[in-house]
Amino acid sequence: MAVNTTAIVILLASFLVMIMLRFQIAYAVALSSIFCLLYQGLPLTTVCQHMVKGINSFSLMAVPFFITMGCIMGTGGISEKLIALANSCVGWMTGGMAMVNIVASYFFGGISGSAAADTASLGSILIPMMVEQGYDDDFSTAVTITSSCEGLLVPPSHNMVIYAMSAGGVSVGSLFLAGYIPGALLALSLMVGSYIISKKRHYPKGDKFEFIKFLKQFVTSFWALAAVVIVVFGVVGGLFTATESAAIAVIYSLIVSLFIYRGIDLKGLWKTLEQCIDTLSIVLILIATSSVFGYCLTTLHVPDLAANAIIGLTRNPVLIALLLNLILLVLGCIMDMAPIILIATPILLPIAQSIGINPIQFGIMIILNCGIGLLTPPVGAVLFIGSAVGKVRMEKVVKATLPFYLCMIIVLMLLTFIPEISMFLPNLFAK
Repeated sequence: MAVNTTAIVILLASFLVMIMLRFQIAYAVALSSIFCLLYQGLPLTTVCQHMVKGINSFSLMAVPFFITMGCIMGTGGISEKLIALANSCVGWMTGGMAMVNIVASYFFGGISGSAAADTASLGSILIPMMVEQGYDDDFSTAVTITSSCEGLLVPPSHNMVIYAMSAGGVSVGSLFLAGYIPGALLALSLMVGSYIISKKRHYPKGDKFEFIKFLKQFVTSFWALAAVVIVVFGVVGGLFTATESAAIAVIYSLIVSLFIYRGIDLKGLWKTLEQCIDTLSIVLILIATSSVFGYCLTTLHVPDLAANAIIGLTRNPVLIALLLNLILLVLGCIMDMAPIILIATPILLPIAQSIGINPIQFGIMIILNCGIGLLTPPVGAVLFIGSAVGKVRMEKVVKATLPFYLCMIIVLMLLTFIPEISMFLPNLFAK
């Protein structure tokens, strides 16, 4: 295997330098790829060819559809109804509003699939509400940003579609099923952490649980929750593909938001679609440029070199699994989620498979690792959004988030070493 060491150094070093200089990630990926190709004497038409190839995929169409669905339902009056449903479930507990925040994120994540959207939408309502009831502003913000990561695991998640494409043929339906239990486990872990802190700080309880009130709120929220059922069970049941289900979800979200909840009108819909296009352009440009970067990595045999380097350090499967998580956590501190999935999956997935980690399980591990990265400086997008929404200094939020980092790391370790947590539902429905 011929290795062009200089080309590898140019590719990776230029990429890291541009990241440190705070270039936009798409520019950093594209320019480092161009520098590498120029050094090798390859024509720049290769860039255009692989950018087009990267986004010329029928299954990839599910990504813009799911993002559109999340944008529409996120501004269509859904948030308040899901908060009321969560309050009727867990508001009676010590630290009730923190529990409501966590459970509402689980519900809302199944609709938006975005931690940033969850933080911006639910946080703008719940953080002021929690502060008014006597919760500290940094704690309220920390609960909001950490619980928003549930939305990355609970389907439908467009990041799962991106991973399925990067992993080369992993079932989107199986990934959707694999996310439910880890998402619930993450919520439970955060609730335990919140309960302990709430007990120590004497945060208040909410109203007593009333089954009639819960039933009423469930009926009200049914139309929002039904979107998830339509998408997930439609894909798993083989009624339609992930792309078709995403398109149906967009139509459904339009009907629910415009005519049932009436939380948005036609004028507001156009503004929502404008915001949606901004998000879509960022995601699709990243996918296109990452395709070129991935081509460079493959032709330079970087995945094989990385695998040999890691296995050269140790052959202990436990240490290799911990090292994979460490690499993803470090990447999460300096890069956004989509490029990590696109760039790291082809390199790290073969290593994970070599120690017996299923591609579906590894997908859940990557997504949770990236979710933790969204909460860590210096490039923690959700951390910045939460700090802005809660009007709390970032340093103060990071300090308040430390106990919740521990909760998330514990869940990550459980997902890494107990594959049944991720694989139970996919295996159950595969029978």
